[in-house]
Amino acid sequence: MAIIDAHAHIYPAKIAQRATDSVKGFYGFDFPMFGNGTVADLTSASPEITHYVVHSVAVRPHNVASINDFIAAECTKDSRLIGLMAAHQDLPDPEAEINRAIGMGLKGIKLHPDTQQVNADDPRLMNIYEIAQAKGLPVILHAGDYRYDYSHPRRIKKVLRAFPDLRVNAAHFGGWSVFDLAVEYLQDENCFMDLSSAYEFLGLRRSRELIDLYGTDRLMFGSDYPSWDPQQELDRTRALGYGLEDFQKLTWHNAERFLGITVE
Repeated sequence: MAIIDAHAHIYPAKIAQRATDSVKGFYGFDFPMFGNGTVADLTSASPEITHYVVHSVAVRPHNVASINDFIAAECTKDSRLIGLMAAHQDLPDPEAEINRAIGMGLKGIKLHPDTQQVNADDPRLMNIYEIAQAKGLPVILHAGDYRYDYSHPRRIKKVLRAFPDLRVNAAHFGGWSVFDLAVEYLQDENCFMDLSSAYEFLGLRRSRELIDLYGTDRLMFGSDYPSWDPQQELDRTRALGYGLEDFQKLTWHNAERFLGITVE
């Protein structure tokens, strides 16, 4: 069986530690990050995980092309990596960059409204969602942060209603640090969610309760590397106590459905 980490970040070696430190600073974490952000560190973290969905965030439009070149090149070198492209609300021609990224083998789009300082339902992003829906591309959308309104679950609900055929992963249980608000807005919506950056804050009992509320057909295992240890996050997923069928949904089949690919 495959085990897919549906949410991991990677960076070029020369800037990886700086990028990792920047993530730690953005969230104000007072604990060490698990990894240094390099591909080698990620892929050596677990003897069980067979595939990683990898991406990075473009905080400026001029960073998009180089990020996508890097992700595509790493995926070409290592078949365990499934790459998603970076995008940005101020790209002058988002469809051209999306087409270029698809041509390099990237499978979808990653957006982070909070670090990109744009509302999830901003018209510029709505244009990107429209293109993604038309091309059948999945979108990982960072969701939730008690400090900001950019990725509030109510905005993600608006996106889902506007694009009913768009495959969206509303990451971090649909609302990092506002997990219960996510239930209020997203419980009955058509979207996937991942389990990344949740266990440490929710604990296993509340995490299990939320998965049961949403259903095991919607949730995907993810580590949010380099913040967390992929193997430890997998062990926590196993400790939720689901049977084999549901465990394989969480760690394999739901990610296949989200990505629109088969992973052996």
